[in-house]
Amino acid sequence: MLRTVIIGSGCYVPEEIKTNRDFTVHDFYGEDHKKISTPPDVVTQKFQEITGIEERRYAEHDHTSSDLAYFASVKAIEDAKIDPETLDQIIFAHNYGDVTKHHIQTDAVPSLASRLKQKLGIRNPSCIAYDILFGCPGWLQGVIHSDAFFKAGIAKRILVVGSETLSRVIDPYDRDSMIFSDGAGATILEYQDTTGSGILACSVQSHCVDEAGFINFGKSYFPDSDPRIRYIKMKGRKVYEYAIKNVPAAMKECLDNANVDIHQLKKVFIHQANEKMDEGIIKTLYKLYGLKQIPEGIMPMSIHKFGNSSVATIPTLYDMVIHNEMPEHELKQGDIILFASVGAGMNINAVCYQM
Repeated sequence: MLRTVIIGSGCYVPEEIKTNRDFTVHDFYGEDHKKISTPPDVVTQKFQEITGIEERRYAEHDHTSSDLAYFASVKAIEDAKIDPETLDQIIFAHNYGDVTKHHIQTDAVPSLASRLKQKLGIRNPSCIAYDILFGCPGWLQGVIHSDAFFKAGIAKRILVVGSETLSRVIDPYDRDSMIFSDGAGATILEYQDTTGSGILACSVQSHCVDEAGFINFGKSYFPDSDPRIRYIKMKGRKVYEYAIKNVPAAMKECLDNANVDIHQLKKVFIHQANEKMDEGIIKTLYKLYGLKQIPEGIMPMSIHKFGNSSVATIPTLYDMVIHNEMPEHELKQGDIILFASVGAGMNINAVCYQM
């Protein structure tokens, strides 16, 4: 049976660590541009209790998203033991292009995928490089695209990478700025004749009427800021409520499409956005099947030390588990896992995969 299989993975986690203590010197302002009276150390403490984030990683000053993607892609190519010239496509998921440190403009011309192809030195003109903008679910949507291209007979081997430097587009006066981080994750996908491994089913949703503005670009919360400079903004409560309501239903739809019983599920690799939100999503998923008990260790988490690196969170988490960097989460051949993500758009996707 022909299926889409992950044959290699790699990630890049920047070395610069930003702890919650680093934010205690900040003055925070609300959406109304009024200074928050709560002391910054109390703000950061409550932030950690809600999100689970203790640390996050920021890219080196001379690195951009395409650089981070290159580092992760080289590892994935080496892991897959392939010649990069044999790639049919490079799909690069991001949201803000290359943002140079201390600059305010995003740069996505040429596309980041084209830049990555150049960095990898791939000369094959039949290797098509393009970007995908789909919010935080971008990497997983690239995986879904690959599966469709394979089934259409257009490609046989694709590099899908998610990379972001959110530290370059955050408002330091916004409490939500503490959520975001930088990183990259990459996977090599191949269409193979297998005995069971590969993608079993997928599910995708977009809610773009009332929900489109839940995550957007807006001016700083600091009252005297330059209105021409924009930063990533998020309506945290609305995003949380949206995710709890809609993500579990999409995950269930994916499992049902794959004819997979919930009890067969070994691990759930979910977008690392907020620990309490992710826990709520998992609880709601199991409730949809009439189950109150959640299997121990079902959901690997990296958010505590790495924060939310958007499109990079899931491939980074997967790579760490596959390469035994999280020994408490072991996978073996035949195990069934579920990938799921939610983000700006608002967009949701899920992929059921058998190891």
